[in-house]
Amino acid sequence: MAGHIQDRWFKTENDTNGKTIRTKSDRHGTGMRYRARYVGPDGTEKSKSFPDRQKRLAEQWLAQTEADMARGQYIDPRTARTTFRQYAERWVKAHTGEINSREAAERRLRLHAYPHIGTRPLGSFKPEHIRAWIAALEATVPAESHRRIIVGTVSAALSAAVDDGLLSKNPCRARTVQLPKPGKPRVVPWTAAQVFDVRAGLPQRYQAALDAGAGCGLRQGEIFGLALEELDMEGAWLTVGHQLKRIRGKYVFALPKGGKVRDVPLPKAVAAALRDHSKEYEPISVTLPWRTPDGPPVTKRLLFSGPEGKHVRVSNFNDHHWKPALAAAGIIPAREAGERYASAPEHGMHALRHFYASVLLDAGENIRALSQYLGHSDPGFTLRTYTHLMPSSEGRTRKAVDSLYLASNLQDHGPETAQAA
Repeated sequence: MAGHIQDRWFKTENDTNGKTIRTKSDRHGTGMRYRARYVGPDGTEKSKSFPDRQKRLAEQWLAQTEADMARGQYIDPRTARTTFRQYAERWVKAHTGEINSREAAERRLRLHAYPHIGTRPLGSFKPEHIRAWIAALEATVPAESHRRIIVGTVSAALSAAVDDGLLSKNPCRARTVQLPKPGKPRVVPWTAAQVFDVRAGLPQRYQAALDAGAGCGLRQGEIFGLALEELDMEGAWLTVGHQLKRIRGKYVFALPKGGKVRDVPLPKAVAAALRDHSKEYEPISVTLPWRTPDGPPVTKRLLFSGPEGKHVRVSNFNDHHWKPALAAAGIIPAREAGERYASAPEHGMHALRHFYASVLLDAGENIRALSQYLGHSDPGFTLRTYTHLMPSSEGRTRKAVDSLYLASNLQDHGPETAQAA
């Protein structure tokens, strides 16, 4: 249905002779004069009012609205008045990813987005608002990589608003909006000496946990969630089927990160370490909710446990066992009397995965296989993270030639002997 412009200051009547005439209405001279009226895609009438002397503007607006409907780009003015916070809170609640990801997104929005852009109606967003907000973030979030994650969360919410028909374009994707740079530092893997020094500094009941990380590339939650039934000693495989996870202060069992169940080669040395560990420390049955704190109970026979005979509490392990081992190995400073150990995010148990990746790449393993063993969803991510650790062509050449000489026992005689032969 075509729209029309209503002049509310005048009304049309028939005089005594039946002739149509315009007469002043009761509203003449007060309030908005023109009302642009149209029927929206949902079948209901909608309108927007304009003041006196702006009939041409009302006509232009109505023509633009009808053109947007024809192109499928129409945004209902009433839904466009929804504030960013109102929509984002619904978006977070309906988030279908992992519960930890959902809570992290909610926290980022609540702390860093709502105070600045939470009350702004979706229909009013322009790139300038996003640019101003990103600039303001620098005062409260020093790390550029963290700012990028925050902006990414807001952008995801606005993209969903576009899909839901509340916004025509995502202002975060405008060419004039400069996103914070990732600023991800290059991975510097530990040396083998550092790995074994840290292992020696751990209590005996946790030393094999380091082997699972450095020798199989498991994440911390996967290590402490490792169950006896996931070890195939004869076939030399380890299944990563779940992890131990903390949600809102409560521990649960859940699928590995990204929901990626995977099989990882089990080296003989790691298998021996895990076998010896299970003889010294009997695996324990632990029952925890599945995925969420109110999820159904699931029981696993865990290889690693705390001294009290329960599952390992990660925060306690990090503060009281892992960091002291790092300090003993000289990786972080020793703790001053009465003080806590220094923060060491780059030296968490994730460092063992980096070591594992560096060992496999140095041995010539391909990126796709490494990505599968690490549980990455995209081999491209693995390549971007570890490409600088891959042996160079000249390095492979030297290694190949050196191996040839070693295999032929010519290293004692030198290249000249080989040439003469």
